[in-house]
Amino acid sequence: MVFDVLNQPYGKSRYSVSANKGMVCSSNPLASSAGLEILKKGGNAVDAAIATAAVLTIVEPTSNGLGGDAYAIVWMKNKLYGLNASGYSPKSMTIEKLKEQGYTEMPKHGWIPVTIPGQPKAWAALIKKFGNLELIDVLQPAIRYAQEGFPLSPVVSFLWEKYVKKNSEEFKDNPIFAEWFKVFTKEGKSYKFGDIVKFPDHAKSLRLIGESYSDEFYNGEIANRIVEQSKKHGGYIELDDLREYNVEWVNPISLNYRGYDVWELPPNGQGIVTLMSLNILKNFPLEEKEDVDTYHHQFEAIKLAFADALSTVTDLDAMKIDFHKYLKDIYGESRSSEIADYAKDPAPLKQPTSGTVYLCTADKDGNMVSYIQSNYMDFGSGIVVEDYGIALQNRGFDFSLNPEDANALSPRKRSYHTIIPGFLTKDDKAVGPFGVMGGYMQPQGHLQLMMNYVDFHLNPQMCIDSPRWQWKDGKHFLVEPNFNKDIIEKLREKGHDIEVSENCFSFGRAQMIVKLENDVYVGATESRTDGSICCY
Repeated sequence: MVFDVLNQPYGKSRYSVSANKGMVCSSNPLASSAGLEILKKGGNAVDAAIATAAVLTIVEPTSNGLGGDAYAIVWMKNKLYGLNASGYSPKSMTIEKLKEQGYTEMPKHGWIPVTIPGQPKAWAALIKKFGNLELIDVLQPAIRYAQEGFPLSPVVSFLWEKYVKKNSEEFKDNPIFAEWFKVFTKEGKSYKFGDIVKFPDHAKSLRLIGESYSDEFYNGEIANRIVEQSKKHGGYIELDDLREYNVEWVNPISLNYRGYDVWELPPNGQGIVTLMSLNILKNFPLEEKEDVDTYHHQFEAIKLAFADALSTVTDLDAMKIDFHKYLKDIYGESRSSEIADYAKDPAPLKQPTSGTVYLCTADKDGNMVSYIQSNYMDFGSGIVVEDYGIALQNRGFDFSLNPEDANALSPRKRSYHTIIPGFLTKDDKAVGPFGVMGGYMQPQGHLQLMMNYVDFHLNPQMCIDSPRWQWKDGKHFLVEPNFNKDIIEKLREKGHDIEVSENCFSFGRAQMIVKLENDVYVGATESRTDGSICCY
C-alpha cells in the first residue's frame, strides 16, 4: 500500500506514528503504557494485549470490566487464529419462564440480561496458547492501578457522570444495585476528571484470576459469590453454567476486496456485516471518497447487509442458514443490482448504544493482535459482584422473547454479538489489525476504515480521523459535524434522512496498526476519545 503520511485533506489531524520494535494502540494512555511495559519485559503481542485489556477494565469501567465478553484475532508466526469468548445464557433460563414473570422483552439491567462472562477465560486461553509470560505477571500493571489508584481521563469522566446521573434515577432504592453505587460512586456522586480512583476489590479479583488462570472465576470463590448473589436477587446463573463454560477457537472468515483480504470472526458476531457490505460494494468502481455516489452506495450496502444479518445471525449452532453464502460473489452481485439512484427503506431496526473497548498490539517478531472486550451498555447490567468489584455485562439484552426470531432466547445460547475485531492481509502477508468500538456502529466503522485505506489510500491516522457516518434505522443516518455539507444536501436529494450529530460517541472509537514491507509499524489512534499509542 502506498499512502501519503502527510496527506491531511479533511481538516486537522495527528500524523500516524511509526516504530519497529513494538506498538500498542488503545483508548487510554495508561492502558497503552501497560502493554508497552510488558513488551519491554519480554512479553509478546499477546501478553501486551492482555496487559492493556486488564488495565482498561480499571481505567475505563464505563465500557468494560472483568464480567464482560471478548473476541480476538491473533497473527502469530505468520498464521491467523480466532477466539470467541462470548458468553451463553444460563441453562435454566427460558422464554416461557421470563414471560411467566411478566417480561415481554429482555430488560437492560439487573440479573436477567447477564450471560456467562467469557473475558477472564479469554485472557487465560490466549496466554496459555501464545504468551511468553505468566498471566499473573501480565496483570501486574492493572493490579497496581486498581490498588494504588489512577487519575480519571477526560472522556471517561464525561461518560461516568452521564451514567451515574442516569443510573441514580433508574437504580434508586433497589438493593440489587447497591454494590454498583458502592464501587462506582463517591457516596452517590460521580467521580470527576482528574480524580484519583481506586478499586481494591477489583485488584483482589485480578490476583485470583491471574494466579488461577481464571479458574477462581468459573470454579472457585468468585464463582460461588456470583451464584449466591444471583439466587438472592432472582437470577438464573448456576454453578454449572460457570464451570461448564469454555471459549471457542474459531477460524476467521474473509472476503477479498480489491486485492486485500479483510478478516472478521464468524457468527455469532456481526463482523460478517462488514464483509457482506464489501461484497456488495466491490461491484462498483468507487474511486473518489468525497463523492455523493460513493456515500450513497455505502449507505445502501450497509442497510442491505444489516437487513440480512439481523434476520439470520445468532449463535452459530442455532443459525438456520449457512453464513458462507454471504461471502460468495453471487450474493454481492445480487444485492448490488438492487441499489438504485435513490434511497430505499430496509427492514428497520432501532440501534442501541453500547460500551466497548478495542485495542491492537504488535511485537518485534511480527506478531499482532486485534482484541476487543465489552460490558455492553451503560456500565453493563448494573450488577457488581459483592466484595470482588466485578461489574457484569448485560449482553443478554439482545435476545428476543419471540420464539420465531433468529436471536430468540434459549438455554445455553450465545446472542447476536456486536463486538468484533478486524484484521487485514494481502498476498498471505499481514497488513495489520484494526477495530472500531461502539455497538452496531462497529461493522459500519470497519467498512469505512477499510474503504479509506484500500480505495482512497489514506494513511492510517486519516483513516480514523476522516468524518464518519452511521446508519440508525430506515433511511436515517447520522453524520459528524465536519462532514461535507454539499454532499449532505445531495444525499438528502437522493432520499436519505441525514442528521448532523454533535455526539462524537455515536461514531465509535478506532485503533489501527499497519505493517510496512520493511517491518516498520505505522499506528493510529482515536481522536474522539483518550486514544494513545505507546511504542519503541
